[in-house]
This record gives sequence, structure tokens and C-alpha cells, in this order.
Amino acid sequence: MIEIVYETHSITEDNEHGLATGWLPGRLSALGRTVAAELGERRRSDGISAVFTSDLGRATETAAIAFAGTPIPVLHDWRLRECDYGALNGAPVTEVNGNRRAHLEVAYPGGESWRQAVSRAGRLLGDLPLRWDGRRVLVIGHVATRWALDHFVDQVPLERLVDEDFAWRAGWEYRLGRPAPTG
Repeated sequence: MIEIVYETHSITEDNEHGLATGWLPGRLSALGRTVAAELGERRRSDGISAVFTSDLGRATETAAIAFAGTPIPVLHDWRLRECDYGALNGAPVTEVNGNRRAHLEVAYPGGESWRQAVSRAGRLLGDLPLRWDGRRVLVIGHVATRWALDHFVDQVPLERLVDEDFAWRAGWEYRLGRPAPTG
């Protein structure tokens, strides 16, 4: 069994301006850097063996601040990226999220669907037991990352997740005790 702690990347300048960053790198705001340091305070002594983070700038910056000066390895993984909104990367959140259900199966123009993004992020789960079985790991990511955990670990249908608001909190916990589905 693997204990997975999920945390979102910290607050970005785009978050503060109401923009959906998607596959753009994004940068943490001043408040975001403070919140990232608080994440580190919360998790550094939490039995974490490794940190897996999306390779997008806002997630890597969160991990770098939170785990600076610790021996905990931070591993960047492109599969943990947010949904690619294609032509809508960087568009107002209201424009991207207002039509989320329409993109559950159908890709955003030039991007991917939510099902594709969740499937991509979920592929990490099949690899975790190869090295991290019996350990506690932290995953830093985005909405698609958390939905992958909810969907593949807790069996929550994507049709339900796509209609829920993404309310921030200080971490979600999952237990991966069986091989994750591959698709």
C-alpha cells in the first residue's frame, strides 16, 4: 500500500487575476510563495518519502519553496499537468470552467478533454508501486491531478467531478492498495 498526500500548487498571479493557466507555466504570487512555505512546514515532517510534482512552473516553484533544504527528493512528471485548454490556456476562468462538462469527452480546441487529462495523470499511479510501495508520497498538481486520484483511487465518476467546485484545502489523503487502471 502507498499513502498519497495530494496538495495543489500554490496561488499564482493568474489565480489572482481570474485566469485559467492550463499548460502555461504560471508564476506564484507573493501570497502564493508564503502559502508554499506553509505547505513545507506542514509536510516536511509528515513522513513523506518523495514529492511528485507537475513539471509546470507554478507546481515546480511550489515544491522548490516547500522542500528547499530537505533531503526529500522532488521528482517532476509531465503526466501531472493540468488539462490542456489549448487555445484557451490563459483565458478567463469563467470562460474555461463555465463549459467544463462540454469538454469531459471533447477536447478543448487545440488541447485535450478532461477524460484525456485525468487518464494521463492517472498513469503515475501504476508506476508508484515500482519504487514507493509501503511509503508515503506527496503529489503536487492541479485539478486534473486531483480528479485522477479521486477517479482511480476512490472510484468517483468523472461525470460527478466535472460538476463540483474545486474547493482548496490543506491536502487530501489517498491509499493506493491495488494497481491503478491504465486508462
